[in-house]
Amino acid sequence: MAHTHSHEPGDSNTRRLLAAFIITALFMVAEVIGGLLSGSLALLADAGHMLTDAAALLMALVAVQFSRRPASTRRTFGWLRLTTLAAFVNALALVVIIVIIVWEAIERFRHPQPVAGVGMMIIAVAGLLANIASFWFLHHGSGEKNLNVRAAALHVMGDLLGSVGAIVAAVVIITTGWTPIDPILSVLVSCLVLKSAWGLLKESVNELLEGAPDAIDVAALARDLARAIPEVRNVHHVHVWLVGEKPVLTLHVQVIPPHDHDALLARIHAFLEHHYSIAHATVQMEYQACCGPACELSTTTPGHHHHHH
Repeated sequence: MAHTHSHEPGDSNTRRLLAAFIITALFMVAEVIGGLLSGSLALLADAGHMLTDAAALLMALVAVQFSRRPASTRRTFGWLRLTTLAAFVNALALVVIIVIIVWEAIERFRHPQPVAGVGMMIIAVAGLLANIASFWFLHHGSGEKNLNVRAAALHVMGDLLGSVGAIVAAVVIITTGWTPIDPILSVLVSCLVLKSAWGLLKESVNELLEGAPDAIDVAALARDLARAIPEVRNVHHVHVWLVGEKPVLTLHVQVIPPHDHDALLARIHAFLEHHYSIAHATVQMEYQACCGPACELSTTTPGHHHHHH
């Protein structure tokens, strides 16, 4: 089966990731300089957060470049799965960062430290603008469907929410001098980011374990195929997984012996592509009930199927 791959989404993902990386890296340097000049520990800590973001964006950028390498006899799917691996590492790093932030917040509750409100406000506003620019680049266009770009966008969103929290905290500190607002808001922001990071972690782990994508109901697919094509008597041994956001499927179909084998196979492929957007499918057609080692786990009752998570 011939496949054509458009490089336009990949190119646009690369441009967006590169733009976000440059903005994040430049602002991280600015925060380090600002932190050293003002003696602000909070700014240096935030610069550390920006450093992890810059690393995440760089990793995403490298993964996108690798994923565009052609397939070979050794890597028959090419490097598409690398983007999923990068998303997994990014999500894991984000969870670790959140744990560190919460731990630091608890320490600050126990041992309050003076915070320079005005300096914090200036850098926080500048950080918010930089993060809005980065987030817009990453969230604009086809990247919303790319797990890897979404992972990078989550890192930036964490910083964006962090900047909003820092602005609110700076206003409270400047007006009232109450410093515990700083760790309180950092914990609230961390909880919001954790929800998204956890979802991304589950999604990337499911893809790495070759689980069926959430968008595809395997039971419904088997039923729909048997109903849509009269010659299909039984659908079983169904396996669906994702490779770099592309669904891949293998299945067995017990069919009434057709007059035209190739025409029936073409109808099955057309159904899968039209109703489930599965362009890469391997279909094994059988005229008798499935038996042998390949079918030991599958049921042979009409309308039933077998699938793995």
